[in-house]
Amino acid sequence: MSEADPGAVRVLGHFIDGRHVTSGTGQFAEVFDPAQGRVTARLPVASTAEVAAAVAAAKAAFPAWSETAALKRARLMFRFKELLEAHSDELAELITRDHGKLFSDAKGEVLRGIEIVEFACGIPNLLKTDFTDQISDGIDNWNLRQSIGVAAGVTPFNFPVVVPCWMFVMAAATGNTFILKPSERTPSASIRLAELFIEAGFPKGVFNVVHGSKAVVDALIEHPDVSAMSVVASTPVAEYIYGESAKRGKRVQALGSAKNHLVVMPDANLDETVNALINSAYGSAGERCMATSVAVAVGNIGDELVERLAPRVRSLRIGGGMEPNLDMGPLISSAHRAKVMRYIDAGVAAGARLLVDGRDRAVPGREEGFFLGGSLFDDVKPDMSIYREEIFGPVLSVVRVPDLASAIALVNAHELGNCVSLFTSDGATARAFARQIQIGMVGVNVPSPVPPAWHSFGGWKRSLFGDHHAYGQEAVRFYTRYKSVMQRWPDSIAKGSEFSMSSPS
Repeated sequence: MSEADPGAVRVLGHFIDGRHVTSGTGQFAEVFDPAQGRVTARLPVASTAEVAAAVAAAKAAFPAWSETAALKRARLMFRFKELLEAHSDELAELITRDHGKLFSDAKGEVLRGIEIVEFACGIPNLLKTDFTDQISDGIDNWNLRQSIGVAAGVTPFNFPVVVPCWMFVMAAATGNTFILKPSERTPSASIRLAELFIEAGFPKGVFNVVHGSKAVVDALIEHPDVSAMSVVASTPVAEYIYGESAKRGKRVQALGSAKNHLVVMPDANLDETVNALINSAYGSAGERCMATSVAVAVGNIGDELVERLAPRVRSLRIGGGMEPNLDMGPLISSAHRAKVMRYIDAGVAAGARLLVDGRDRAVPGREEGFFLGGSLFDDVKPDMSIYREEIFGPVLSVVRVPDLASAIALVNAHELGNCVSLFTSDGATARAFARQIQIGMVGVNVPSPVPPAWHSFGGWKRSLFGDHHAYGQEAVRFYTRYKSVMQRWPDSIAKGSEFSMSSPS
């Protein structure tokens, strides 16, 4: 971070109680265009005063918003959906300018965000609960799901539209108010979402945005009026937020890192498998929590698999995200590019065979951009750092195992359990794999198996902290509290006072 010196670049702001706020600590985070390697905006870092103002706005808006009929909330969601559709190209361009992913990829992200809003439009039905008539003489019982209050969310740089939608859309639909702390690297789309939210007719204070890093996150965790925290981040950050929030009695939904495997059986269709690996491992420069980073070659399929993969990796078309006919854009920052290159160095030093080296890949005319070519390793072993750790870059490792049981044991032994895929032509193999694998999201002949909006997203083991996955029915449960109500009217009381618990006897 640097002292305020906006120069010719944009100065962005927080969004609190329906308006832009540019005050803060006096420090500004720099927002880069990764394809050009230059600063395009400066972002004010929130002080405790801005965090307090956002929480106060959310707290003030909560009573009326939580009592707003679910149908009225749904109608506002319909308006918000229409605005997102009308501004989808604009939002996609903001994503590409801040993050570097291809414009076509960014458009797909916006569509995924819209799908979350579409699901939230059904909130009157999603909040329906159960009623039992006459559990005992003159007594009825039913249950409610009620809003929890002010919620806050911390989102990563790689999906600046869809991951915030997982959080604030579902929180607002269920009657809560929300404060978003987006990544300071990709803030532009989140600010535009907040503007469109107000334009759709949502009350001020229902959705607020504050910027900063750890100090802002800590301020949200420590604030007594914040009832719940949602986070998508690396495992150390997710675990920290989970622990600090839980010990303060907050409800927490925390999604962490990933090390995703794609298991290739000898009977797999290799044309489809190679296409899947190229798209999943190298799309968005590997900066996806659902990216495949390990191909597990079973039996004798390994040689042919790497022979087909290597030329495809070498021929990846790389450039600025707004340019057409490309396969991959830049990484998010020069520091992250250097980190990925250190992993490649470590893989070579550990004895893995580097079949394709992307470290020297240059993009003519984009010499200052944060570009890195695709890299492909073979003969990777489970004790190597390139296997154990999340790289979050365009690096694919091939591990060879003798049989399906060894592949399942390999995947299950990893501490991260976000997603896994199996490519095979055999139904019995697929069924056994899906039942035995200890991973939260499983694809069969499907790479990067991201559930649709009406299911839920999340991993197992150290890829998820807390009991709730993201979006879908899991989000409805996370952002509401269950309440049971038992009722009997006075004119039904014939025995006078009773001092025992009611029972359906």
